[in-house]
This record gives sequence, C-alpha cells and structure tokens, in this order.
Amino acid sequence: MSAAMPQPRSETVPAVHWKSFLSDWWPAAVGLLAMFVPTFLSLANGMWSTESYAHGPIILALALWLLWRQWPDMMAAIGEPRPSAAGWPLLAAALFCYVIGRSQGIQAGELLAFVLALVSLLLLGWGGRALRFQWFPIFFMLFMIPLPGPLVAALTMPMKMAVSYMTELILFTAGYPIARSGVILQIGQYQLLVADACAGLQTLLTLEALGLFYLNVVRHTAVLRNVVLAVLIIPISFTANVIRVIALTLITYYFGDAAGQGFLHGFAGMVLFISALILILSVDTLLQTLVARRARRAVGSPA
Repeated sequence: MSAAMPQPRSETVPAVHWKSFLSDWWPAAVGLLAMFVPTFLSLANGMWSTESYAHGPIILALALWLLWRQWPDMMAAIGEPRPSAAGWPLLAAALFCYVIGRSQGIQAGELLAFVLALVSLLLLGWGGRALRFQWFPIFFMLFMIPLPGPLVAALTMPMKMAVSYMTELILFTAGYPIARSGVILQIGQYQLLVADACAGLQTLLTLEALGLFYLNVVRHTAVLRNVVLAVLIIPISFTANVIRVIALTLITYYFGDAAGQGFLHGFAGMVLFISALILILSVDTLLQTLVARRARRAVGSPA
C-alpha cells in the first residue's frame, strides 16, 4: 500500500485559514467597513482627487495587497496565535482618532485611525509575532497620511528652489532662452511657476514610498545593496522631479501654455513616476553588477 502524497502547504493553509478567519472575524471586518468606507469615499472625492495626494489610494492598495500576499506565510511562521492585550489600548486610540477626525473633518486623523485599527486587530488576533511579520505593510500605509501643513510648507520651498535651479541650469546649458526668479521660470514668452505638486515634499515622499515598496518586493539578500539603494532613492526622487519640470517647461515652450497646463500636464506626472522607476531599476542593476563582481573577486581570491 503506497502512502498518500501530502498536498503542498501553499494549497491547503490559505484556504483553511481564510474560512476560519471569516467565521471568527467577520464582526470586526464589518465594523472596519462601516467606519472607513465613508472615509475612503470622502477622500476619493476630496483630497485624493488632487495632484498632491493622488498617491494615497495607490499606497493603500499596495499595502493591502502586501498584507494579503504575506498572510499565509505569516500564519505558517507564527504557529499557534498568541493574542496580545496590547491591542486594546491601540484600539481605543484608533477609536479616539476616528471620532476626532470624523467629527472635525481631520482626514489625517481618520487615516491614522485606520492604521492603528489594523495594528490592534493583528495584536488581538494573532499577537506580536504577527505584527513583526507584517510590519512593512503597516509602515507603508503611513505614507498616505498627509503631513502637517506648516511642516510641508517649510520643507517644500527649499525643494522647489533646488528643482527650479537645476531646471534652469540644464536648459540654459542646452541653449534654451530661460531665466529664473525664485521658483518662477521664464522661457521664451512664457512664465511657469513651479508648484508644490511639481517639486514638493509630498511628491518626494510618494517616490520614496514606491522605492521602499520595490525593495520589499525584490528582497535582495545583500544588505549593503538594500541600504545603498534605499539611501539613493532620495536623490533619485529629486532627479525625477527635475525631469518632470523640464518636460513641462519644454511642453510649454514648444506647444504653448494651454498644452502645458492641460492634458500634457497630467502626462508629465506619468513622466515623473516612469523616470523614477527607470532610475531605480538602473541603479539597482548597477548595484547588482557591482555586488556580483565583488562576489566573484572574493571567490577567486586566495585563502
């Protein structure tokens, strides 16, 4: 008599777990939906419809996808769930932030409440090991919470000045008739104001978040490669912002102000993220080459 072949864990654990999860946790799921679906609908019709905060739904979707993707592995890693009472004060803090945010129209408070609620449910349901396993999706969600206005204003102006200066320098070197006064660029007969959405702190944070997401997905084994790439994401984001402003400036110069402020302005936003992605992949490829060359030298060197 031949022994029955066991089924792979990936085919059995997720299905059994999700059935148990829905039967045990459906009240919490219904409560979360009742609380935060109106919040996300308000954001979709308000802040997330603006250019500065359009990254919010993208970050939310990616974070939830990461939670779902890592869930079966988390359950296999933690073994028997060990609920932690530390989730109760966090749940109370989430409810407090939600009530204040919802009643006072502070959407940052509602988003913070959503993140705290997820953390509290992880602790109450599965314990601290589950939270340690899922720390990155939770941390990633923080990027969709808007920063305080005074902080954004204080940090945005120097960034806009730097982007404006680099745009002027590059285009002037290329022979274009361009001049700058603060964050106002004069090219030909047109004047362009470098706005917050074009070179501000929120754009930098969005690109930094997407870079960290890339690092989490590829999961390089070389620690030095991860650290260097994470640090280089900041200048990569700045460079992508410069490329975007250059693209808008050239669009306005060649096609007029209406083209620069119309459909092509939105297209320049795609240029920003495509440029950042290409730069991140290029730098990562270069780092991969350097790490492989270093490994070959280590193997080939005498003991």
